[in-house]
Amino acid sequence: MSPDWTEKYRPKSLDDVVGNPQAVNDLRTWAAQWNRGAPKFKAVILMGSPGIGKTSSAVALANDMGWGLVEMNASDQRTADAIRSVALRASYSDTFSDTGEFLSTASGGRKLIVLDEADSLFGNVDRGAVPAIVELIRETRQPVILIVNDFYALSRKSSAIKSETQQITFKRPVPASIVKALRKIVASEGIEAEDTALSAIAANSNGDMRAAVRDLESLCAGRDRITEADTADLSNRIVRKSIYDLMFNVFRKNSPSDARRMMMDIDEDADTVMLWIDENLPYEFRERGDLVRGYERLSRADIFMGRIMKRQYYGFLRYAGDMMTMGVASAKRSSHVNRERIRPPSYLSKMSRSKGIRATKKNTCLKLSEYMHNSTKRIAQDVVPALRQMLNNDAELRVSITRGAGLEEDELAYLMGVKNDSKVVKEVFKAIAEGDAAAKAIRPPVSKTSVAKPAPAPAVKVPVHEDAPKAPAQKRADPPKPTAPKTGQRSLFDF
Repeated sequence: MSPDWTEKYRPKSLDDVVGNPQAVNDLRTWAAQWNRGAPKFKAVILMGSPGIGKTSSAVALANDMGWGLVEMNASDQRTADAIRSVALRASYSDTFSDTGEFLSTASGGRKLIVLDEADSLFGNVDRGAVPAIVELIRETRQPVILIVNDFYALSRKSSAIKSETQQITFKRPVPASIVKALRKIVASEGIEAEDTALSAIAANSNGDMRAAVRDLESLCAGRDRITEADTADLSNRIVRKSIYDLMFNVFRKNSPSDARRMMMDIDEDADTVMLWIDENLPYEFRERGDLVRGYERLSRADIFMGRIMKRQYYGFLRYAGDMMTMGVASAKRSSHVNRERIRPPSYLSKMSRSKGIRATKKNTCLKLSEYMHNSTKRIAQDVVPALRQMLNNDAELRVSITRGAGLEEDELAYLMGVKNDSKVVKEVFKAIAEGDAAAKAIRPPVSKTSVAKPAPAPAVKVPVHEDAPKAPAQKRADPPKPTAPKTGQRSLFDF
């Protein structure tokens, strides 16, 4: 069975990649830096919509550079152990080429580590994958490429992924570039195709080169010639929009109605969209009047969001969405267009970085609430500030509170406002350990041998004459009831 056309006509060289010359040049420049040693960024992230040539470019780069290829995609297990055993281990050692030739790193032979769909990491299935990816980025001795559809979904899981990699953006190829590539395919297959038919296929693909090739293959099955009429049965493809596309429409496209429609196409809630708009508004609207009008529309959207929470009437959501998209987009009067990159909300990154601290605070307040018989809210608001001052001044109290509440090192450090490995924290746990050891030393040992209980005395039977009268059975006397005190107050037993 012959392979499908997407594999058969996959680019063998970067020169064959369609529609992204700038991204291809950036990828070549990064690869050339490895010939002079490890570059500043040992990993690059290829980001963009599905089907526009990111994976094909990575494979073509390996072919052009003569590198071996180690690839992990969504069909592979990508837990922390799997990434370390496959990708990280491969990044440390030398390799062999496809023909069996030994490739030494010292002599220029390398292998390319490719993690495809790196943004598709889910829960327990790919547990621990993000820390392993960060470790790979920092410690690799071989070039690494991460391929993502949504860079924001990956970067918000770790700030190191954003700051320690080079990002290269792949854009959707224009229809003319797709038509040019489709024309080469039909010529190679010996099929006659009208230019209008190829243009219809390219327009229907919405910039997805892989989808265009698959549509062409389905139309050419059993035919020697395809016409524009043959393309009438192609179904329109639904393209998933990202939050970056929405921000571009709100701030830079100058089309409020398009911004409003795109709000319905993205997979983000209204609160998250409002954070993105609030973050980028002062950078996109430089004129004072534009900024005032933009924040006025955004504040009205926030009022509707508040009414939703207060009244639980979600019909207000359409008004909030209209104000934060179409309203903000129509607030701009100047012709200034910002050329800088859209910024993700700093609030979300701060919350991500403080996630560990907030978890420690929650656990600490919970333990103290049980120890002091109080609510966690009262502990956090009233007790912790005063207790911090007391713990820093009283060494015995530190030991007592830590032992009584069962605090861990990070929890005690949070209470005192110091680092986890500080000297004062170590001294507290050292004192607790020494105290436990001393108490165990002076505690009398418990004998494991059981003490034999004395055997009960045998019952002695008194002979009774048969004609002797039997003694009446004595009735067991009930215990005397306690009487009420003479104070005049009735006892509970009187009732």
